[in-house]
Amino acid sequence: MSTKQIDVHQVTIPIPDPVKVSENHRILNIEGPLGKTKKNFKRIPVDFQVSGKNIILKSLGTRKRDYAIFKTAESIITTLIKGVQTGYTYKMKIVYAHFPITVKVKDEEIYVENFQGERAARVSKIFGDAKVVTKGDDVIITGPVLTDVSQTSAALQQNTKVKNKDHRVFLDGIYLFEKHGGIEK
Repeated sequence: MSTKQIDVHQVTIPIPDPVKVSENHRILNIEGPLGKTKKNFKRIPVDFQVSGKNIILKSLGTRKRDYAIFKTAESIITTLIKGVQTGYTYKMKIVYAHFPITVKVKDEEIYVENFQGERAARVSKIFGDAKVVTKGDDVIITGPVLTDVSQTSAALQQNTKVKNKDHRVFLDGIYLFEKHGGIEK
């Protein structure tokens, strides 16, 4: 075993001009042109502090596990900063063979009607500040927080999964076909 001391990992994340970041009791508040969001770091073992236009992020240990947690926290922070600046867009396609599927958005829920001829509508939740718009056979999900956009998309796709039939034959559903940074109008 080596007696060499390994340095604790540390990175400085710059904060762009239109973005404001504050910290209160290990909760990171990020505000930008597209909205505001917060992330709770109480259960993530990293040390961070906001100083001026930088976030200084430090690992609490020197092991591989500590480094992995450190890089995950860095990725979360950069994703949140990018999200409040440009946002994220997921595009989904409505696919059906016989019964035309209709998608309606009411309040914080997505209603999928006439899926495989079912009388009752299937209901999916919209997470966080994600916005859902239907254009023809496309469902466009946009928002400033990547986890909210991706969770809304995943919930919608899981809700329209065909069960108890051969999924190679019955291809009906709503499928993700494109995702990119930036909010599409």
